Amino acid sequence: MVPRAMLFAMVALALTTGIAAANDKHLVKDTVTVGNGEYDASLFIVIPCVFSMLFAVYLYWRVSLISIEKRDGADQVCFDELKMCHETVKTGAGAFLWAEYTVCAVFTVVFGAIILVMTARLPDPNMPGEVIWDWKFGGLTLASFIVGSFTSIVSGYIGMTVAVYANARTTVTALDEGEKGWTGSFNCAFQSGAIMGFSLCGLSIFVLYVMCLIYRDSFTVIMDSERYINYTALFECISGFGLGGSCIALFGRVGGGIFTKAADVGADLSGKVIGLGDGKKLDEDSPYNPAVIADNVGDNVGDVAGMGSDLFGSLGEASCAAMLIGSACPQITMTGWAALMYPLYISTAGIMVCFVVHFVATHAWPVKKESDIETVLKIQLLGTAVLMTAVLAPVTLGFLPTEMVFVGVPRVVTSTNVYGCVLVGLWAGCAIGFITEYFTSHTYRPTRDVAKACETGAATGIIYGVALGYLSSIIPVALIALTVFFCAKTTGMYGVAIGSLGMLSNLATCLTIDVYGPIADNAGGMAEMSEFPECVREKTDALDAAGNTTAAIGKGFAIG
Repeated sequence: MVPRAMLFAMVALALTTGIAAANDKHLVKDTVTVGNGEYDASLFIVIPCVFSMLFAVYLYWRVSLISIEKRDGADQVCFDELKMCHETVKTGAGAFLWAEYTVCAVFTVVFGAIILVMTARLPDPNMPGEVIWDWKFGGLTLASFIVGSFTSIVSGYIGMTVAVYANARTTVTALDEGEKGWTGSFNCAFQSGAIMGFSLCGLSIFVLYVMCLIYRDSFTVIMDSERYINYTALFECISGFGLGGSCIALFGRVGGGIFTKAADVGADLSGKVIGLGDGKKLDEDSPYNPAVIADNVGDNVGDVAGMGSDLFGSLGEASCAAMLIGSACPQITMTGWAALMYPLYISTAGIMVCFVVHFVATHAWPVKKESDIETVLKIQLLGTAVLMTAVLAPVTLGFLPTEMVFVGVPRVVTSTNVYGCVLVGLWAGCAIGFITEYFTSHTYRPTRDVAKACETGAATGIIYGVALGYLSSIIPVALIALTVFFCAKTTGMYGVAIGSLGMLSNLATCLTIDVYGPIADNAGGMAEMSEFPECVREKTDALDAAGNTTAAIGKGFAIG
């Protein structure tokens, strides 16, 4: 993953100045020199994506088996309150999504019209200084923009729906005593997070690949019984997909984030400043706090729907940018369709690796006590990075040509160089995740120092917290800069885009642990509002503490 501004610039370049290539008739003969062309590409993309979506359905079924009806450990009144709170949060989340996505739909239509006009206006290749209007090119770009926008909306909606569906069920599973309670509550939240992780990755790559297949026929010309394809124009149109995802992410991340923090601070002020009067204060999750529902809705809005749209946009941008730049390499286009689709293989390989590592957390090494939570989550990040290092080697060396030439790179680029870019991005992302965890986890010194600074007043806590925030960004910024430098130096802009996909290759796992956090937080809120036994709150608080860290890790990936 590279800075969003750079990927946005890549896509914007394709949608403005770069579109002149559409009229240059850069037709390339449809050849296959490695593998079986479209058959191999479809095999390595469609099967993992469909499997990923089916696995998400399976996980949803597993979570749905958890009943929120009366069971031992709490009174019937508690369960009645739990159901009421669950339905209220569900209603509030639905109302927010309806309001937000209504605005998003209007924006998509208005901005889509601008994109249509901008991309249809092309320089006339036969008369310098004149322009022509290619409405087919503009229409296809508009279509990809709309598909990207609504795929992002669907991804956010799935995540929000699942998070709201799972919060009460996590609370109920925490009623069990001992190891069973720890394992059940963690698995419920973790598997619910995986529903969004796998469904988003599978859906986004599947939709993008289907669009590539459809658009390929639109830019195909038959001459002398031979098939020629204008790959440059094809992927310039496809780049609208990533732009659409990023536009929705703007609303989801910024709008949702503002709602989240406003509701969170509002609940704190309502309880700790106003309270019940006579100096009596309320917890932010107290059933007597009037802002508690907005607070619980806000946890899902920003860190689930917003983060999902944000990371979807990053994945779409990086994939479109890599395929567009790759289409300008003669060696890649002559190798065939399978080589052009290499950027998507990184994501589909990541889906299968994340699937394997997922069961480490739920079956091979389950959570049995509070101290296991952070360890299990660390294994998810580290395990996916290690396995991806091994898996991507044969994928890269097997599908890309041995030697390639890119504009702006004064040397021959090898497939090994591309593999190096993937690894640098992958491990830089992993390092950013662990650095973020160090600065945000209650287990380590930085967070404990902030808590200690607050003993002398709010001012010292604010000063120390801001200073620590500045300090925490030094290494991640340096890692991103070094990743961009290495990739650009060895492989040019293609390497930068591939490095960003390497950082996003374990996105299914990153989204899983990110969505897990708000679910655990909501579960604690549900337990407090429904006045469940203290043992439930102890488990959900421990899950929530780790969840706050995972949310920060997700933000680190999104920023990177």
